[in-house]
Amino acid sequence: MIATLSACAHAPQPGTAATAISSLPAEQAIKFVVLPAESNVFTKAAQATNNSLLHAQVGGLGVAQVSKVSLEVVQLAIECVEPSLTCYEAVGHSLAANDLLFAQISAVTPQQLKVTITLFDVDAKAPRTRAEKVFASEEEATAGIAELVAEVTRP
Repeated sequence: MIATLSACAHAPQPGTAATAISSLPAEQAIKFVVLPAESNVFTKAAQATNNSLLHAQVGGLGVAQVSKVSLEVVQLAIECVEPSLTCYEAVGHSLAANDLLFAQISAVTPQQLKVTITLFDVDAKAPRTRAEKVFASEEEATAGIAELVAEVTRP
C-alpha cells in the first residue's frame, strides 16, 4: 500500500494528465469547465452522468470547456486529493477556470451508489449549487442522473 501511495505522489509522466491539463494556450481564458465523471464500478452511471454534464447549460457562464480528464486525475496531477473546497479551488486555478461542473460517484453498498453533482465557483471558493442522491441501483441512477444535473444547473 505504501508503494501505491508513493507512486501516486510522484509527478506524472509526460503524456499523462499534466499534458492534458496544460495543453490549453496560456492566453486562452477559460471561464467554465466541465470535468467528466469516472467510476470503475458504475461505468453505465458514469457514462450517463457525462452525457448529462456535457449537455448542461448554466445561465451566465457561457459555453463550457470540457476537460479531457476527470476531477480525480486533475487532483492527482496537482497533488491535492482531498474532497475539500481548497482542493476544488486549486483544481479550478490549474485549469484557469472561474467555475467548475463535476460529478462524484461512490458506492454506498455493492448495489447502491451516491451521485453528487457540484457547480463550483472557484473565485468564491464555494459551491454555487450542489445536489446528491443515493440510487438503489445503477439502472436507477442512469435513469435519474439527468434530473440531478438539471437541479444543479437550473437558474
